[in-house]
Amino acid sequence: MIQIIAGDKGKGKTKHLLEKVNTEIKSVHGNIVYLDKSSQHMYELNNKVRLIDTSEYMLESADAFCGFVCGIISQDHDLEQMYLDSFLKIAKVEKEDVAPMLDKLEAIGEKYQVTFIISISLDASELPEKMQNKVIVSL
Repeated sequence: MIQIIAGDKGKGKTKHLLEKVNTEIKSVHGNIVYLDKSSQHMYELNNKVRLIDTSEYMLESADAFCGFVCGIISQDHDLEQMYLDSFLKIAKVEKEDVAPMLDKLEAIGEKYQVTFIISISLDASELPEKMQNKVIVSL
């Protein structure tokens, strides 16, 4: 229920994420939400994708972010995929706290049948070992 696009800052992860969401919207049966740190990519997304600019909400911790994600899921029973761009920034997660947050998202995804596609500014080798097989693009 988690797919990861990993790579250092400036390597083109967002481009891959945008291509994937715009391709997937044609074949999914449910809804798609795209979380980002700004609305900068609004015009690059298919108009069927709901863009949420997380900077507009008072998300000050990883726990607040998890609650925010659960709130989105609770309001849309047809939600199938959630794209998380700039994951470390929007989730308020430091590199050393990535593993527990990814575990939480995986549990949420399994419980509610939502796939999370995550763009993260880390090299794939820096991810927790159990998440290595979830990497779909490594830049």
